Amino acid sequence: MSRRSEQRREAVFAVYQHDVTGRPLHDLFDGQTSLFTRSLAHATTDVQPELDELIGTYAKGWTISRIAPLERAIMRVALLEMLHPDLVPGDSPIPAEGAISEAVDTAKKFCGADAPGFVNGILGAVLRDRTTPVDG
Repeated sequence: MSRRSEQRREAVFAVYQHDVTGRPLHDLFDGQTSLFTRSLAHATTDVQPELDELIGTYAKGWTISRIAPLERAIMRVALLEMLHPDLVPGDSPIPAEGAISEAVDTAKKFCGADAPGFVNGILGAVLRDRTTPVDG
């Protein structure tokens, strides 16, 4: 796994812990936490209402509060990188497909059996809708 992938995963867990415990993000990082991880987590929580609205729109039959907290965090971070690459530090943002792939891998490793398909379905639908030209 690439170092950047590990840093994304650390950001997901910080967003998750912040969501579940209400603790400020800066309390969840140690001195070894990279600037990329910190920035990604903070950017995600900064635009969380927008991300949650999008997740809620695509999660047919699910309210955002019914989605498991770790799955929410995974999708929030992936959507942030997909939709707001300007908010993520670094020279080369991850392509949307890469963000989805890493999100699904994280869900496979840390969530229930249905989570990877759920995460992939929502993120894939957002990607299709955001990149499909609208006839007009």
